[in-house]
Amino acid sequence: MTRAGQTVPQSDERSARFRDAMASFPSGVTLVTTSDERGRWWGFTASSFCSLSADPPLALVCLAKSAQCHPVFRSASSWVVQVVPDHHAELARRFATRGADKFSHGAFRAGRDGHPVLEDACVVLECERFAAYEGGDHTILVGEVSDCRIRDASPILYFQRSFHSLEGGARRVPEPSS
Repeated sequence: MTRAGQTVPQSDERSARFRDAMASFPSGVTLVTTSDERGRWWGFTASSFCSLSADPPLALVCLAKSAQCHPVFRSASSWVVQVVPDHHAELARRFATRGADKFSHGAFRAGRDGHPVLEDACVVLECERFAAYEGGDHTILVGEVSDCRIRDASPILYFQRSFHSLEGGARRVPEPSS
């Protein structure tokens, strides 16, 4: 396939190159949590998160349609976005792992709406559903921020497919020993 005299990579190659390019953009790491109608806690790790509007205060997060928790978040009326502190790299990995017992470690408590809140998160944004949009293989969840708490802590960053810390300057967070 060509476009304006240039060869355009096939879909799989193009997707791989796009993922490589996005891995070269450092981003914050969040845990997004909610609870279902039975009170069961659900969550996922997201680095696709950003502010959308200051008035009203809106934030968006992107969730893969293939995620086990996708149906729960797609129908959720509220959720919590938490910026992960750098000492919780393993917790962020667990929340990104399909089938993992996500809440077995970490100090979580039930928040205002019964959703799990990481007690020592750098930032906690309690969000009410504002909108949801289709975005290819993801759903874009837009929440209106109803409450916001900030703690003085160094966040973890995701860059080049690994976690990094800003504490004492940028440094890589070591992988767990096997």
